[in-house]
Amino acid sequence: MAARAPEPVVQRRLDTRILVAAATLVAVAAGVGAGALLAPPAPAMLRAGTLLEEPRPLADFALVDHRGDPLGPRDFEHRWSLVFTGFTHCPDLCPATLALLAQVRARLPGEALQIVFVSVDPERDTPARIAAYLEHFGAGLSGATGTQAAIAAFTRQLGLAQVRNPGVGGDYTVDHSAALVLVDPRARVAGYFRPPHEAAALAADLAALTDGAG
Repeated sequence: MAARAPEPVVQRRLDTRILVAAATLVAVAAGVGAGALLAPPAPAMLRAGTLLEEPRPLADFALVDHRGDPLGPRDFEHRWSLVFTGFTHCPDLCPATLALLAQVRARLPGEALQIVFVSVDPERDTPARIAAYLEHFGAGLSGATGTQAAIAAFTRQLGLAQVRNPGVGGDYTVDHSAALVLVDPRARVAGYFRPPHEAAALAADLAALTDGAG
């Protein structure tokens, strides 16, 4: 009886390599698929502003809102917020910006967005004065103030600054940023909108964010 010819070693090695390569491709494909399912959604792209790659959590702070109630980090949770700093004696920038923000707020549904006007002039801007001032811009805007030290500590967290400039006869004005600071529903500084501001572009960006907010 004739002996069987041995199976070629080269062919066995080739078959093994094909099987290993196929298994590797299947594993890679499975990993990519699982990664796509587990990866967080890509951040929205803003037309009018800039999102931070790494949002910065707000450290504890103690301000007072326009009703005289305490205002802290928890008041920025569970919804998106825009923070604007200014003062009620501001002759042009503040009223123009607040009027624009009132338009933006009116374009968004329900309580999707919180707009907070933080006074950088606590010497003159009491909660009652801020409340009366905000009435000129309709419903949906909140105000805040505090001690000079508390305001300075808070605005530093936002990356903003202000400078008091003496005037004539004891009067003074305050130079401050015109930027709008975006705070996410986890009370983190998430981005900035820098001037010039345009209501339609702001509203479009904020609608995209609040539609997917969580």
